[in-house]
Amino acid sequence: MAAADTPTVISRRAALSRMVRAVTSPYYRYRHAKVLHSLRVGLAMLVSILATTGIDIPHGIWSSVTLLVVIGGLQHHGNIRKKAAERAAGTLLGASIGLLLIVQQHFIGSLPLTYGLMAIIASICAWFAIGSSGYIGLLTAITMCIVAGHGDNLIDVGLWRTLNVLIGIVIALAFSFAFPLHATYSWRYGLAANLRECAGIYARLLDGETITEEEQIKRFLRINKRLVQLRSLMPSVAKEIDVPQSRLEEIQRLHRSVLSSLELLATGPLMNADAAARTAYAAHCGAEVRAVRAILLSTARGLRFGRPSRFGIPAAAPPAKGHGDVATALLPDWQGPYWLGQRLAEQVDRLRALLLETEPNWNIERHERATRGR
Repeated sequence: MAAADTPTVISRRAALSRMVRAVTSPYYRYRHAKVLHSLRVGLAMLVSILATTGIDIPHGIWSSVTLLVVIGGLQHHGNIRKKAAERAAGTLLGASIGLLLIVQQHFIGSLPLTYGLMAIIASICAWFAIGSSGYIGLLTAITMCIVAGHGDNLIDVGLWRTLNVLIGIVIALAFSFAFPLHATYSWRYGLAANLRECAGIYARLLDGETITEEEQIKRFLRINKRLVQLRSLMPSVAKEIDVPQSRLEEIQRLHRSVLSSLELLATGPLMNADAAARTAYAAHCGAEVRAVRAILLSTARGLRFGRPSRFGIPAAAPPAKGHGDVATALLPDWQGPYWLGQRLAEQVDRLRALLLETEPNWNIERHERATRGR
């Protein structure tokens, strides 16, 4: 009998292990969120078809239609429960209204009245669709039309469609919880990417590396785009890690302040200085610039890998009285960038301290390791 651990078996096990690690890796799921969501919707559609048409339930197509409407866009873990409740409420309300419209059409028999009622209900749903309960209003109107048609469906057709709608909503909600993307990871990785870019820009200013205006605009546009995306994630992040949103707002404000200071530095005298001027500036401020860069990079690594020990690089000190002597030794044109650099160092240090303070909340990996160790 051949040995169990042949090279082929070992190779297959290693490949399977890599695949499992990749699928369960938060960073992999963050990078390939669209692919995973596409697979999730495709599998949900297959289950919907098998659960309705596969066992010959009439009007099974409406289960799949409901599934596609309800499963919606990519949802983060912190938002799933809220969206699930909204989806269920909108679907049940719409199905009930649709059945009532069929019943009144059966007893009264006036199509103009039915059309008028549907128009009024659609108007009410549209009113709520642009408010805080927008998802409920939208699904109510859609489900009403699925169940009632234009009010001329038979009662048994309405009941079958209601059943299919319920099947679709159950399948959609079940798959919504499969491999959810934590908003916390997206927030962390986006913030880490911005901090790394900031570190690179700051170091290049001191090194004298030429940056074209077009390239600089593109870099800051990319950073600011991420900044806006991070802002939209904050409500979900606050729910996932149980941190007041005001704390995340403070992190966001410091993040924005760092970008503003860096942009002012990048468009000031440092950008167009010659080699001799940069050398003189580096002699007075180079050590602090490198310290700020090190803090930015270590903070980015801590956010990316979930290892708070990487925050241990000493922080740049905030401006002190002794710094005035350094400023007076510089040419007048360089005193502005010097004090702006001091302000940037203070902002970076405060951002680092705030992230380190909230690390027990956003470090999901540590919670998972602690759970496995019990």
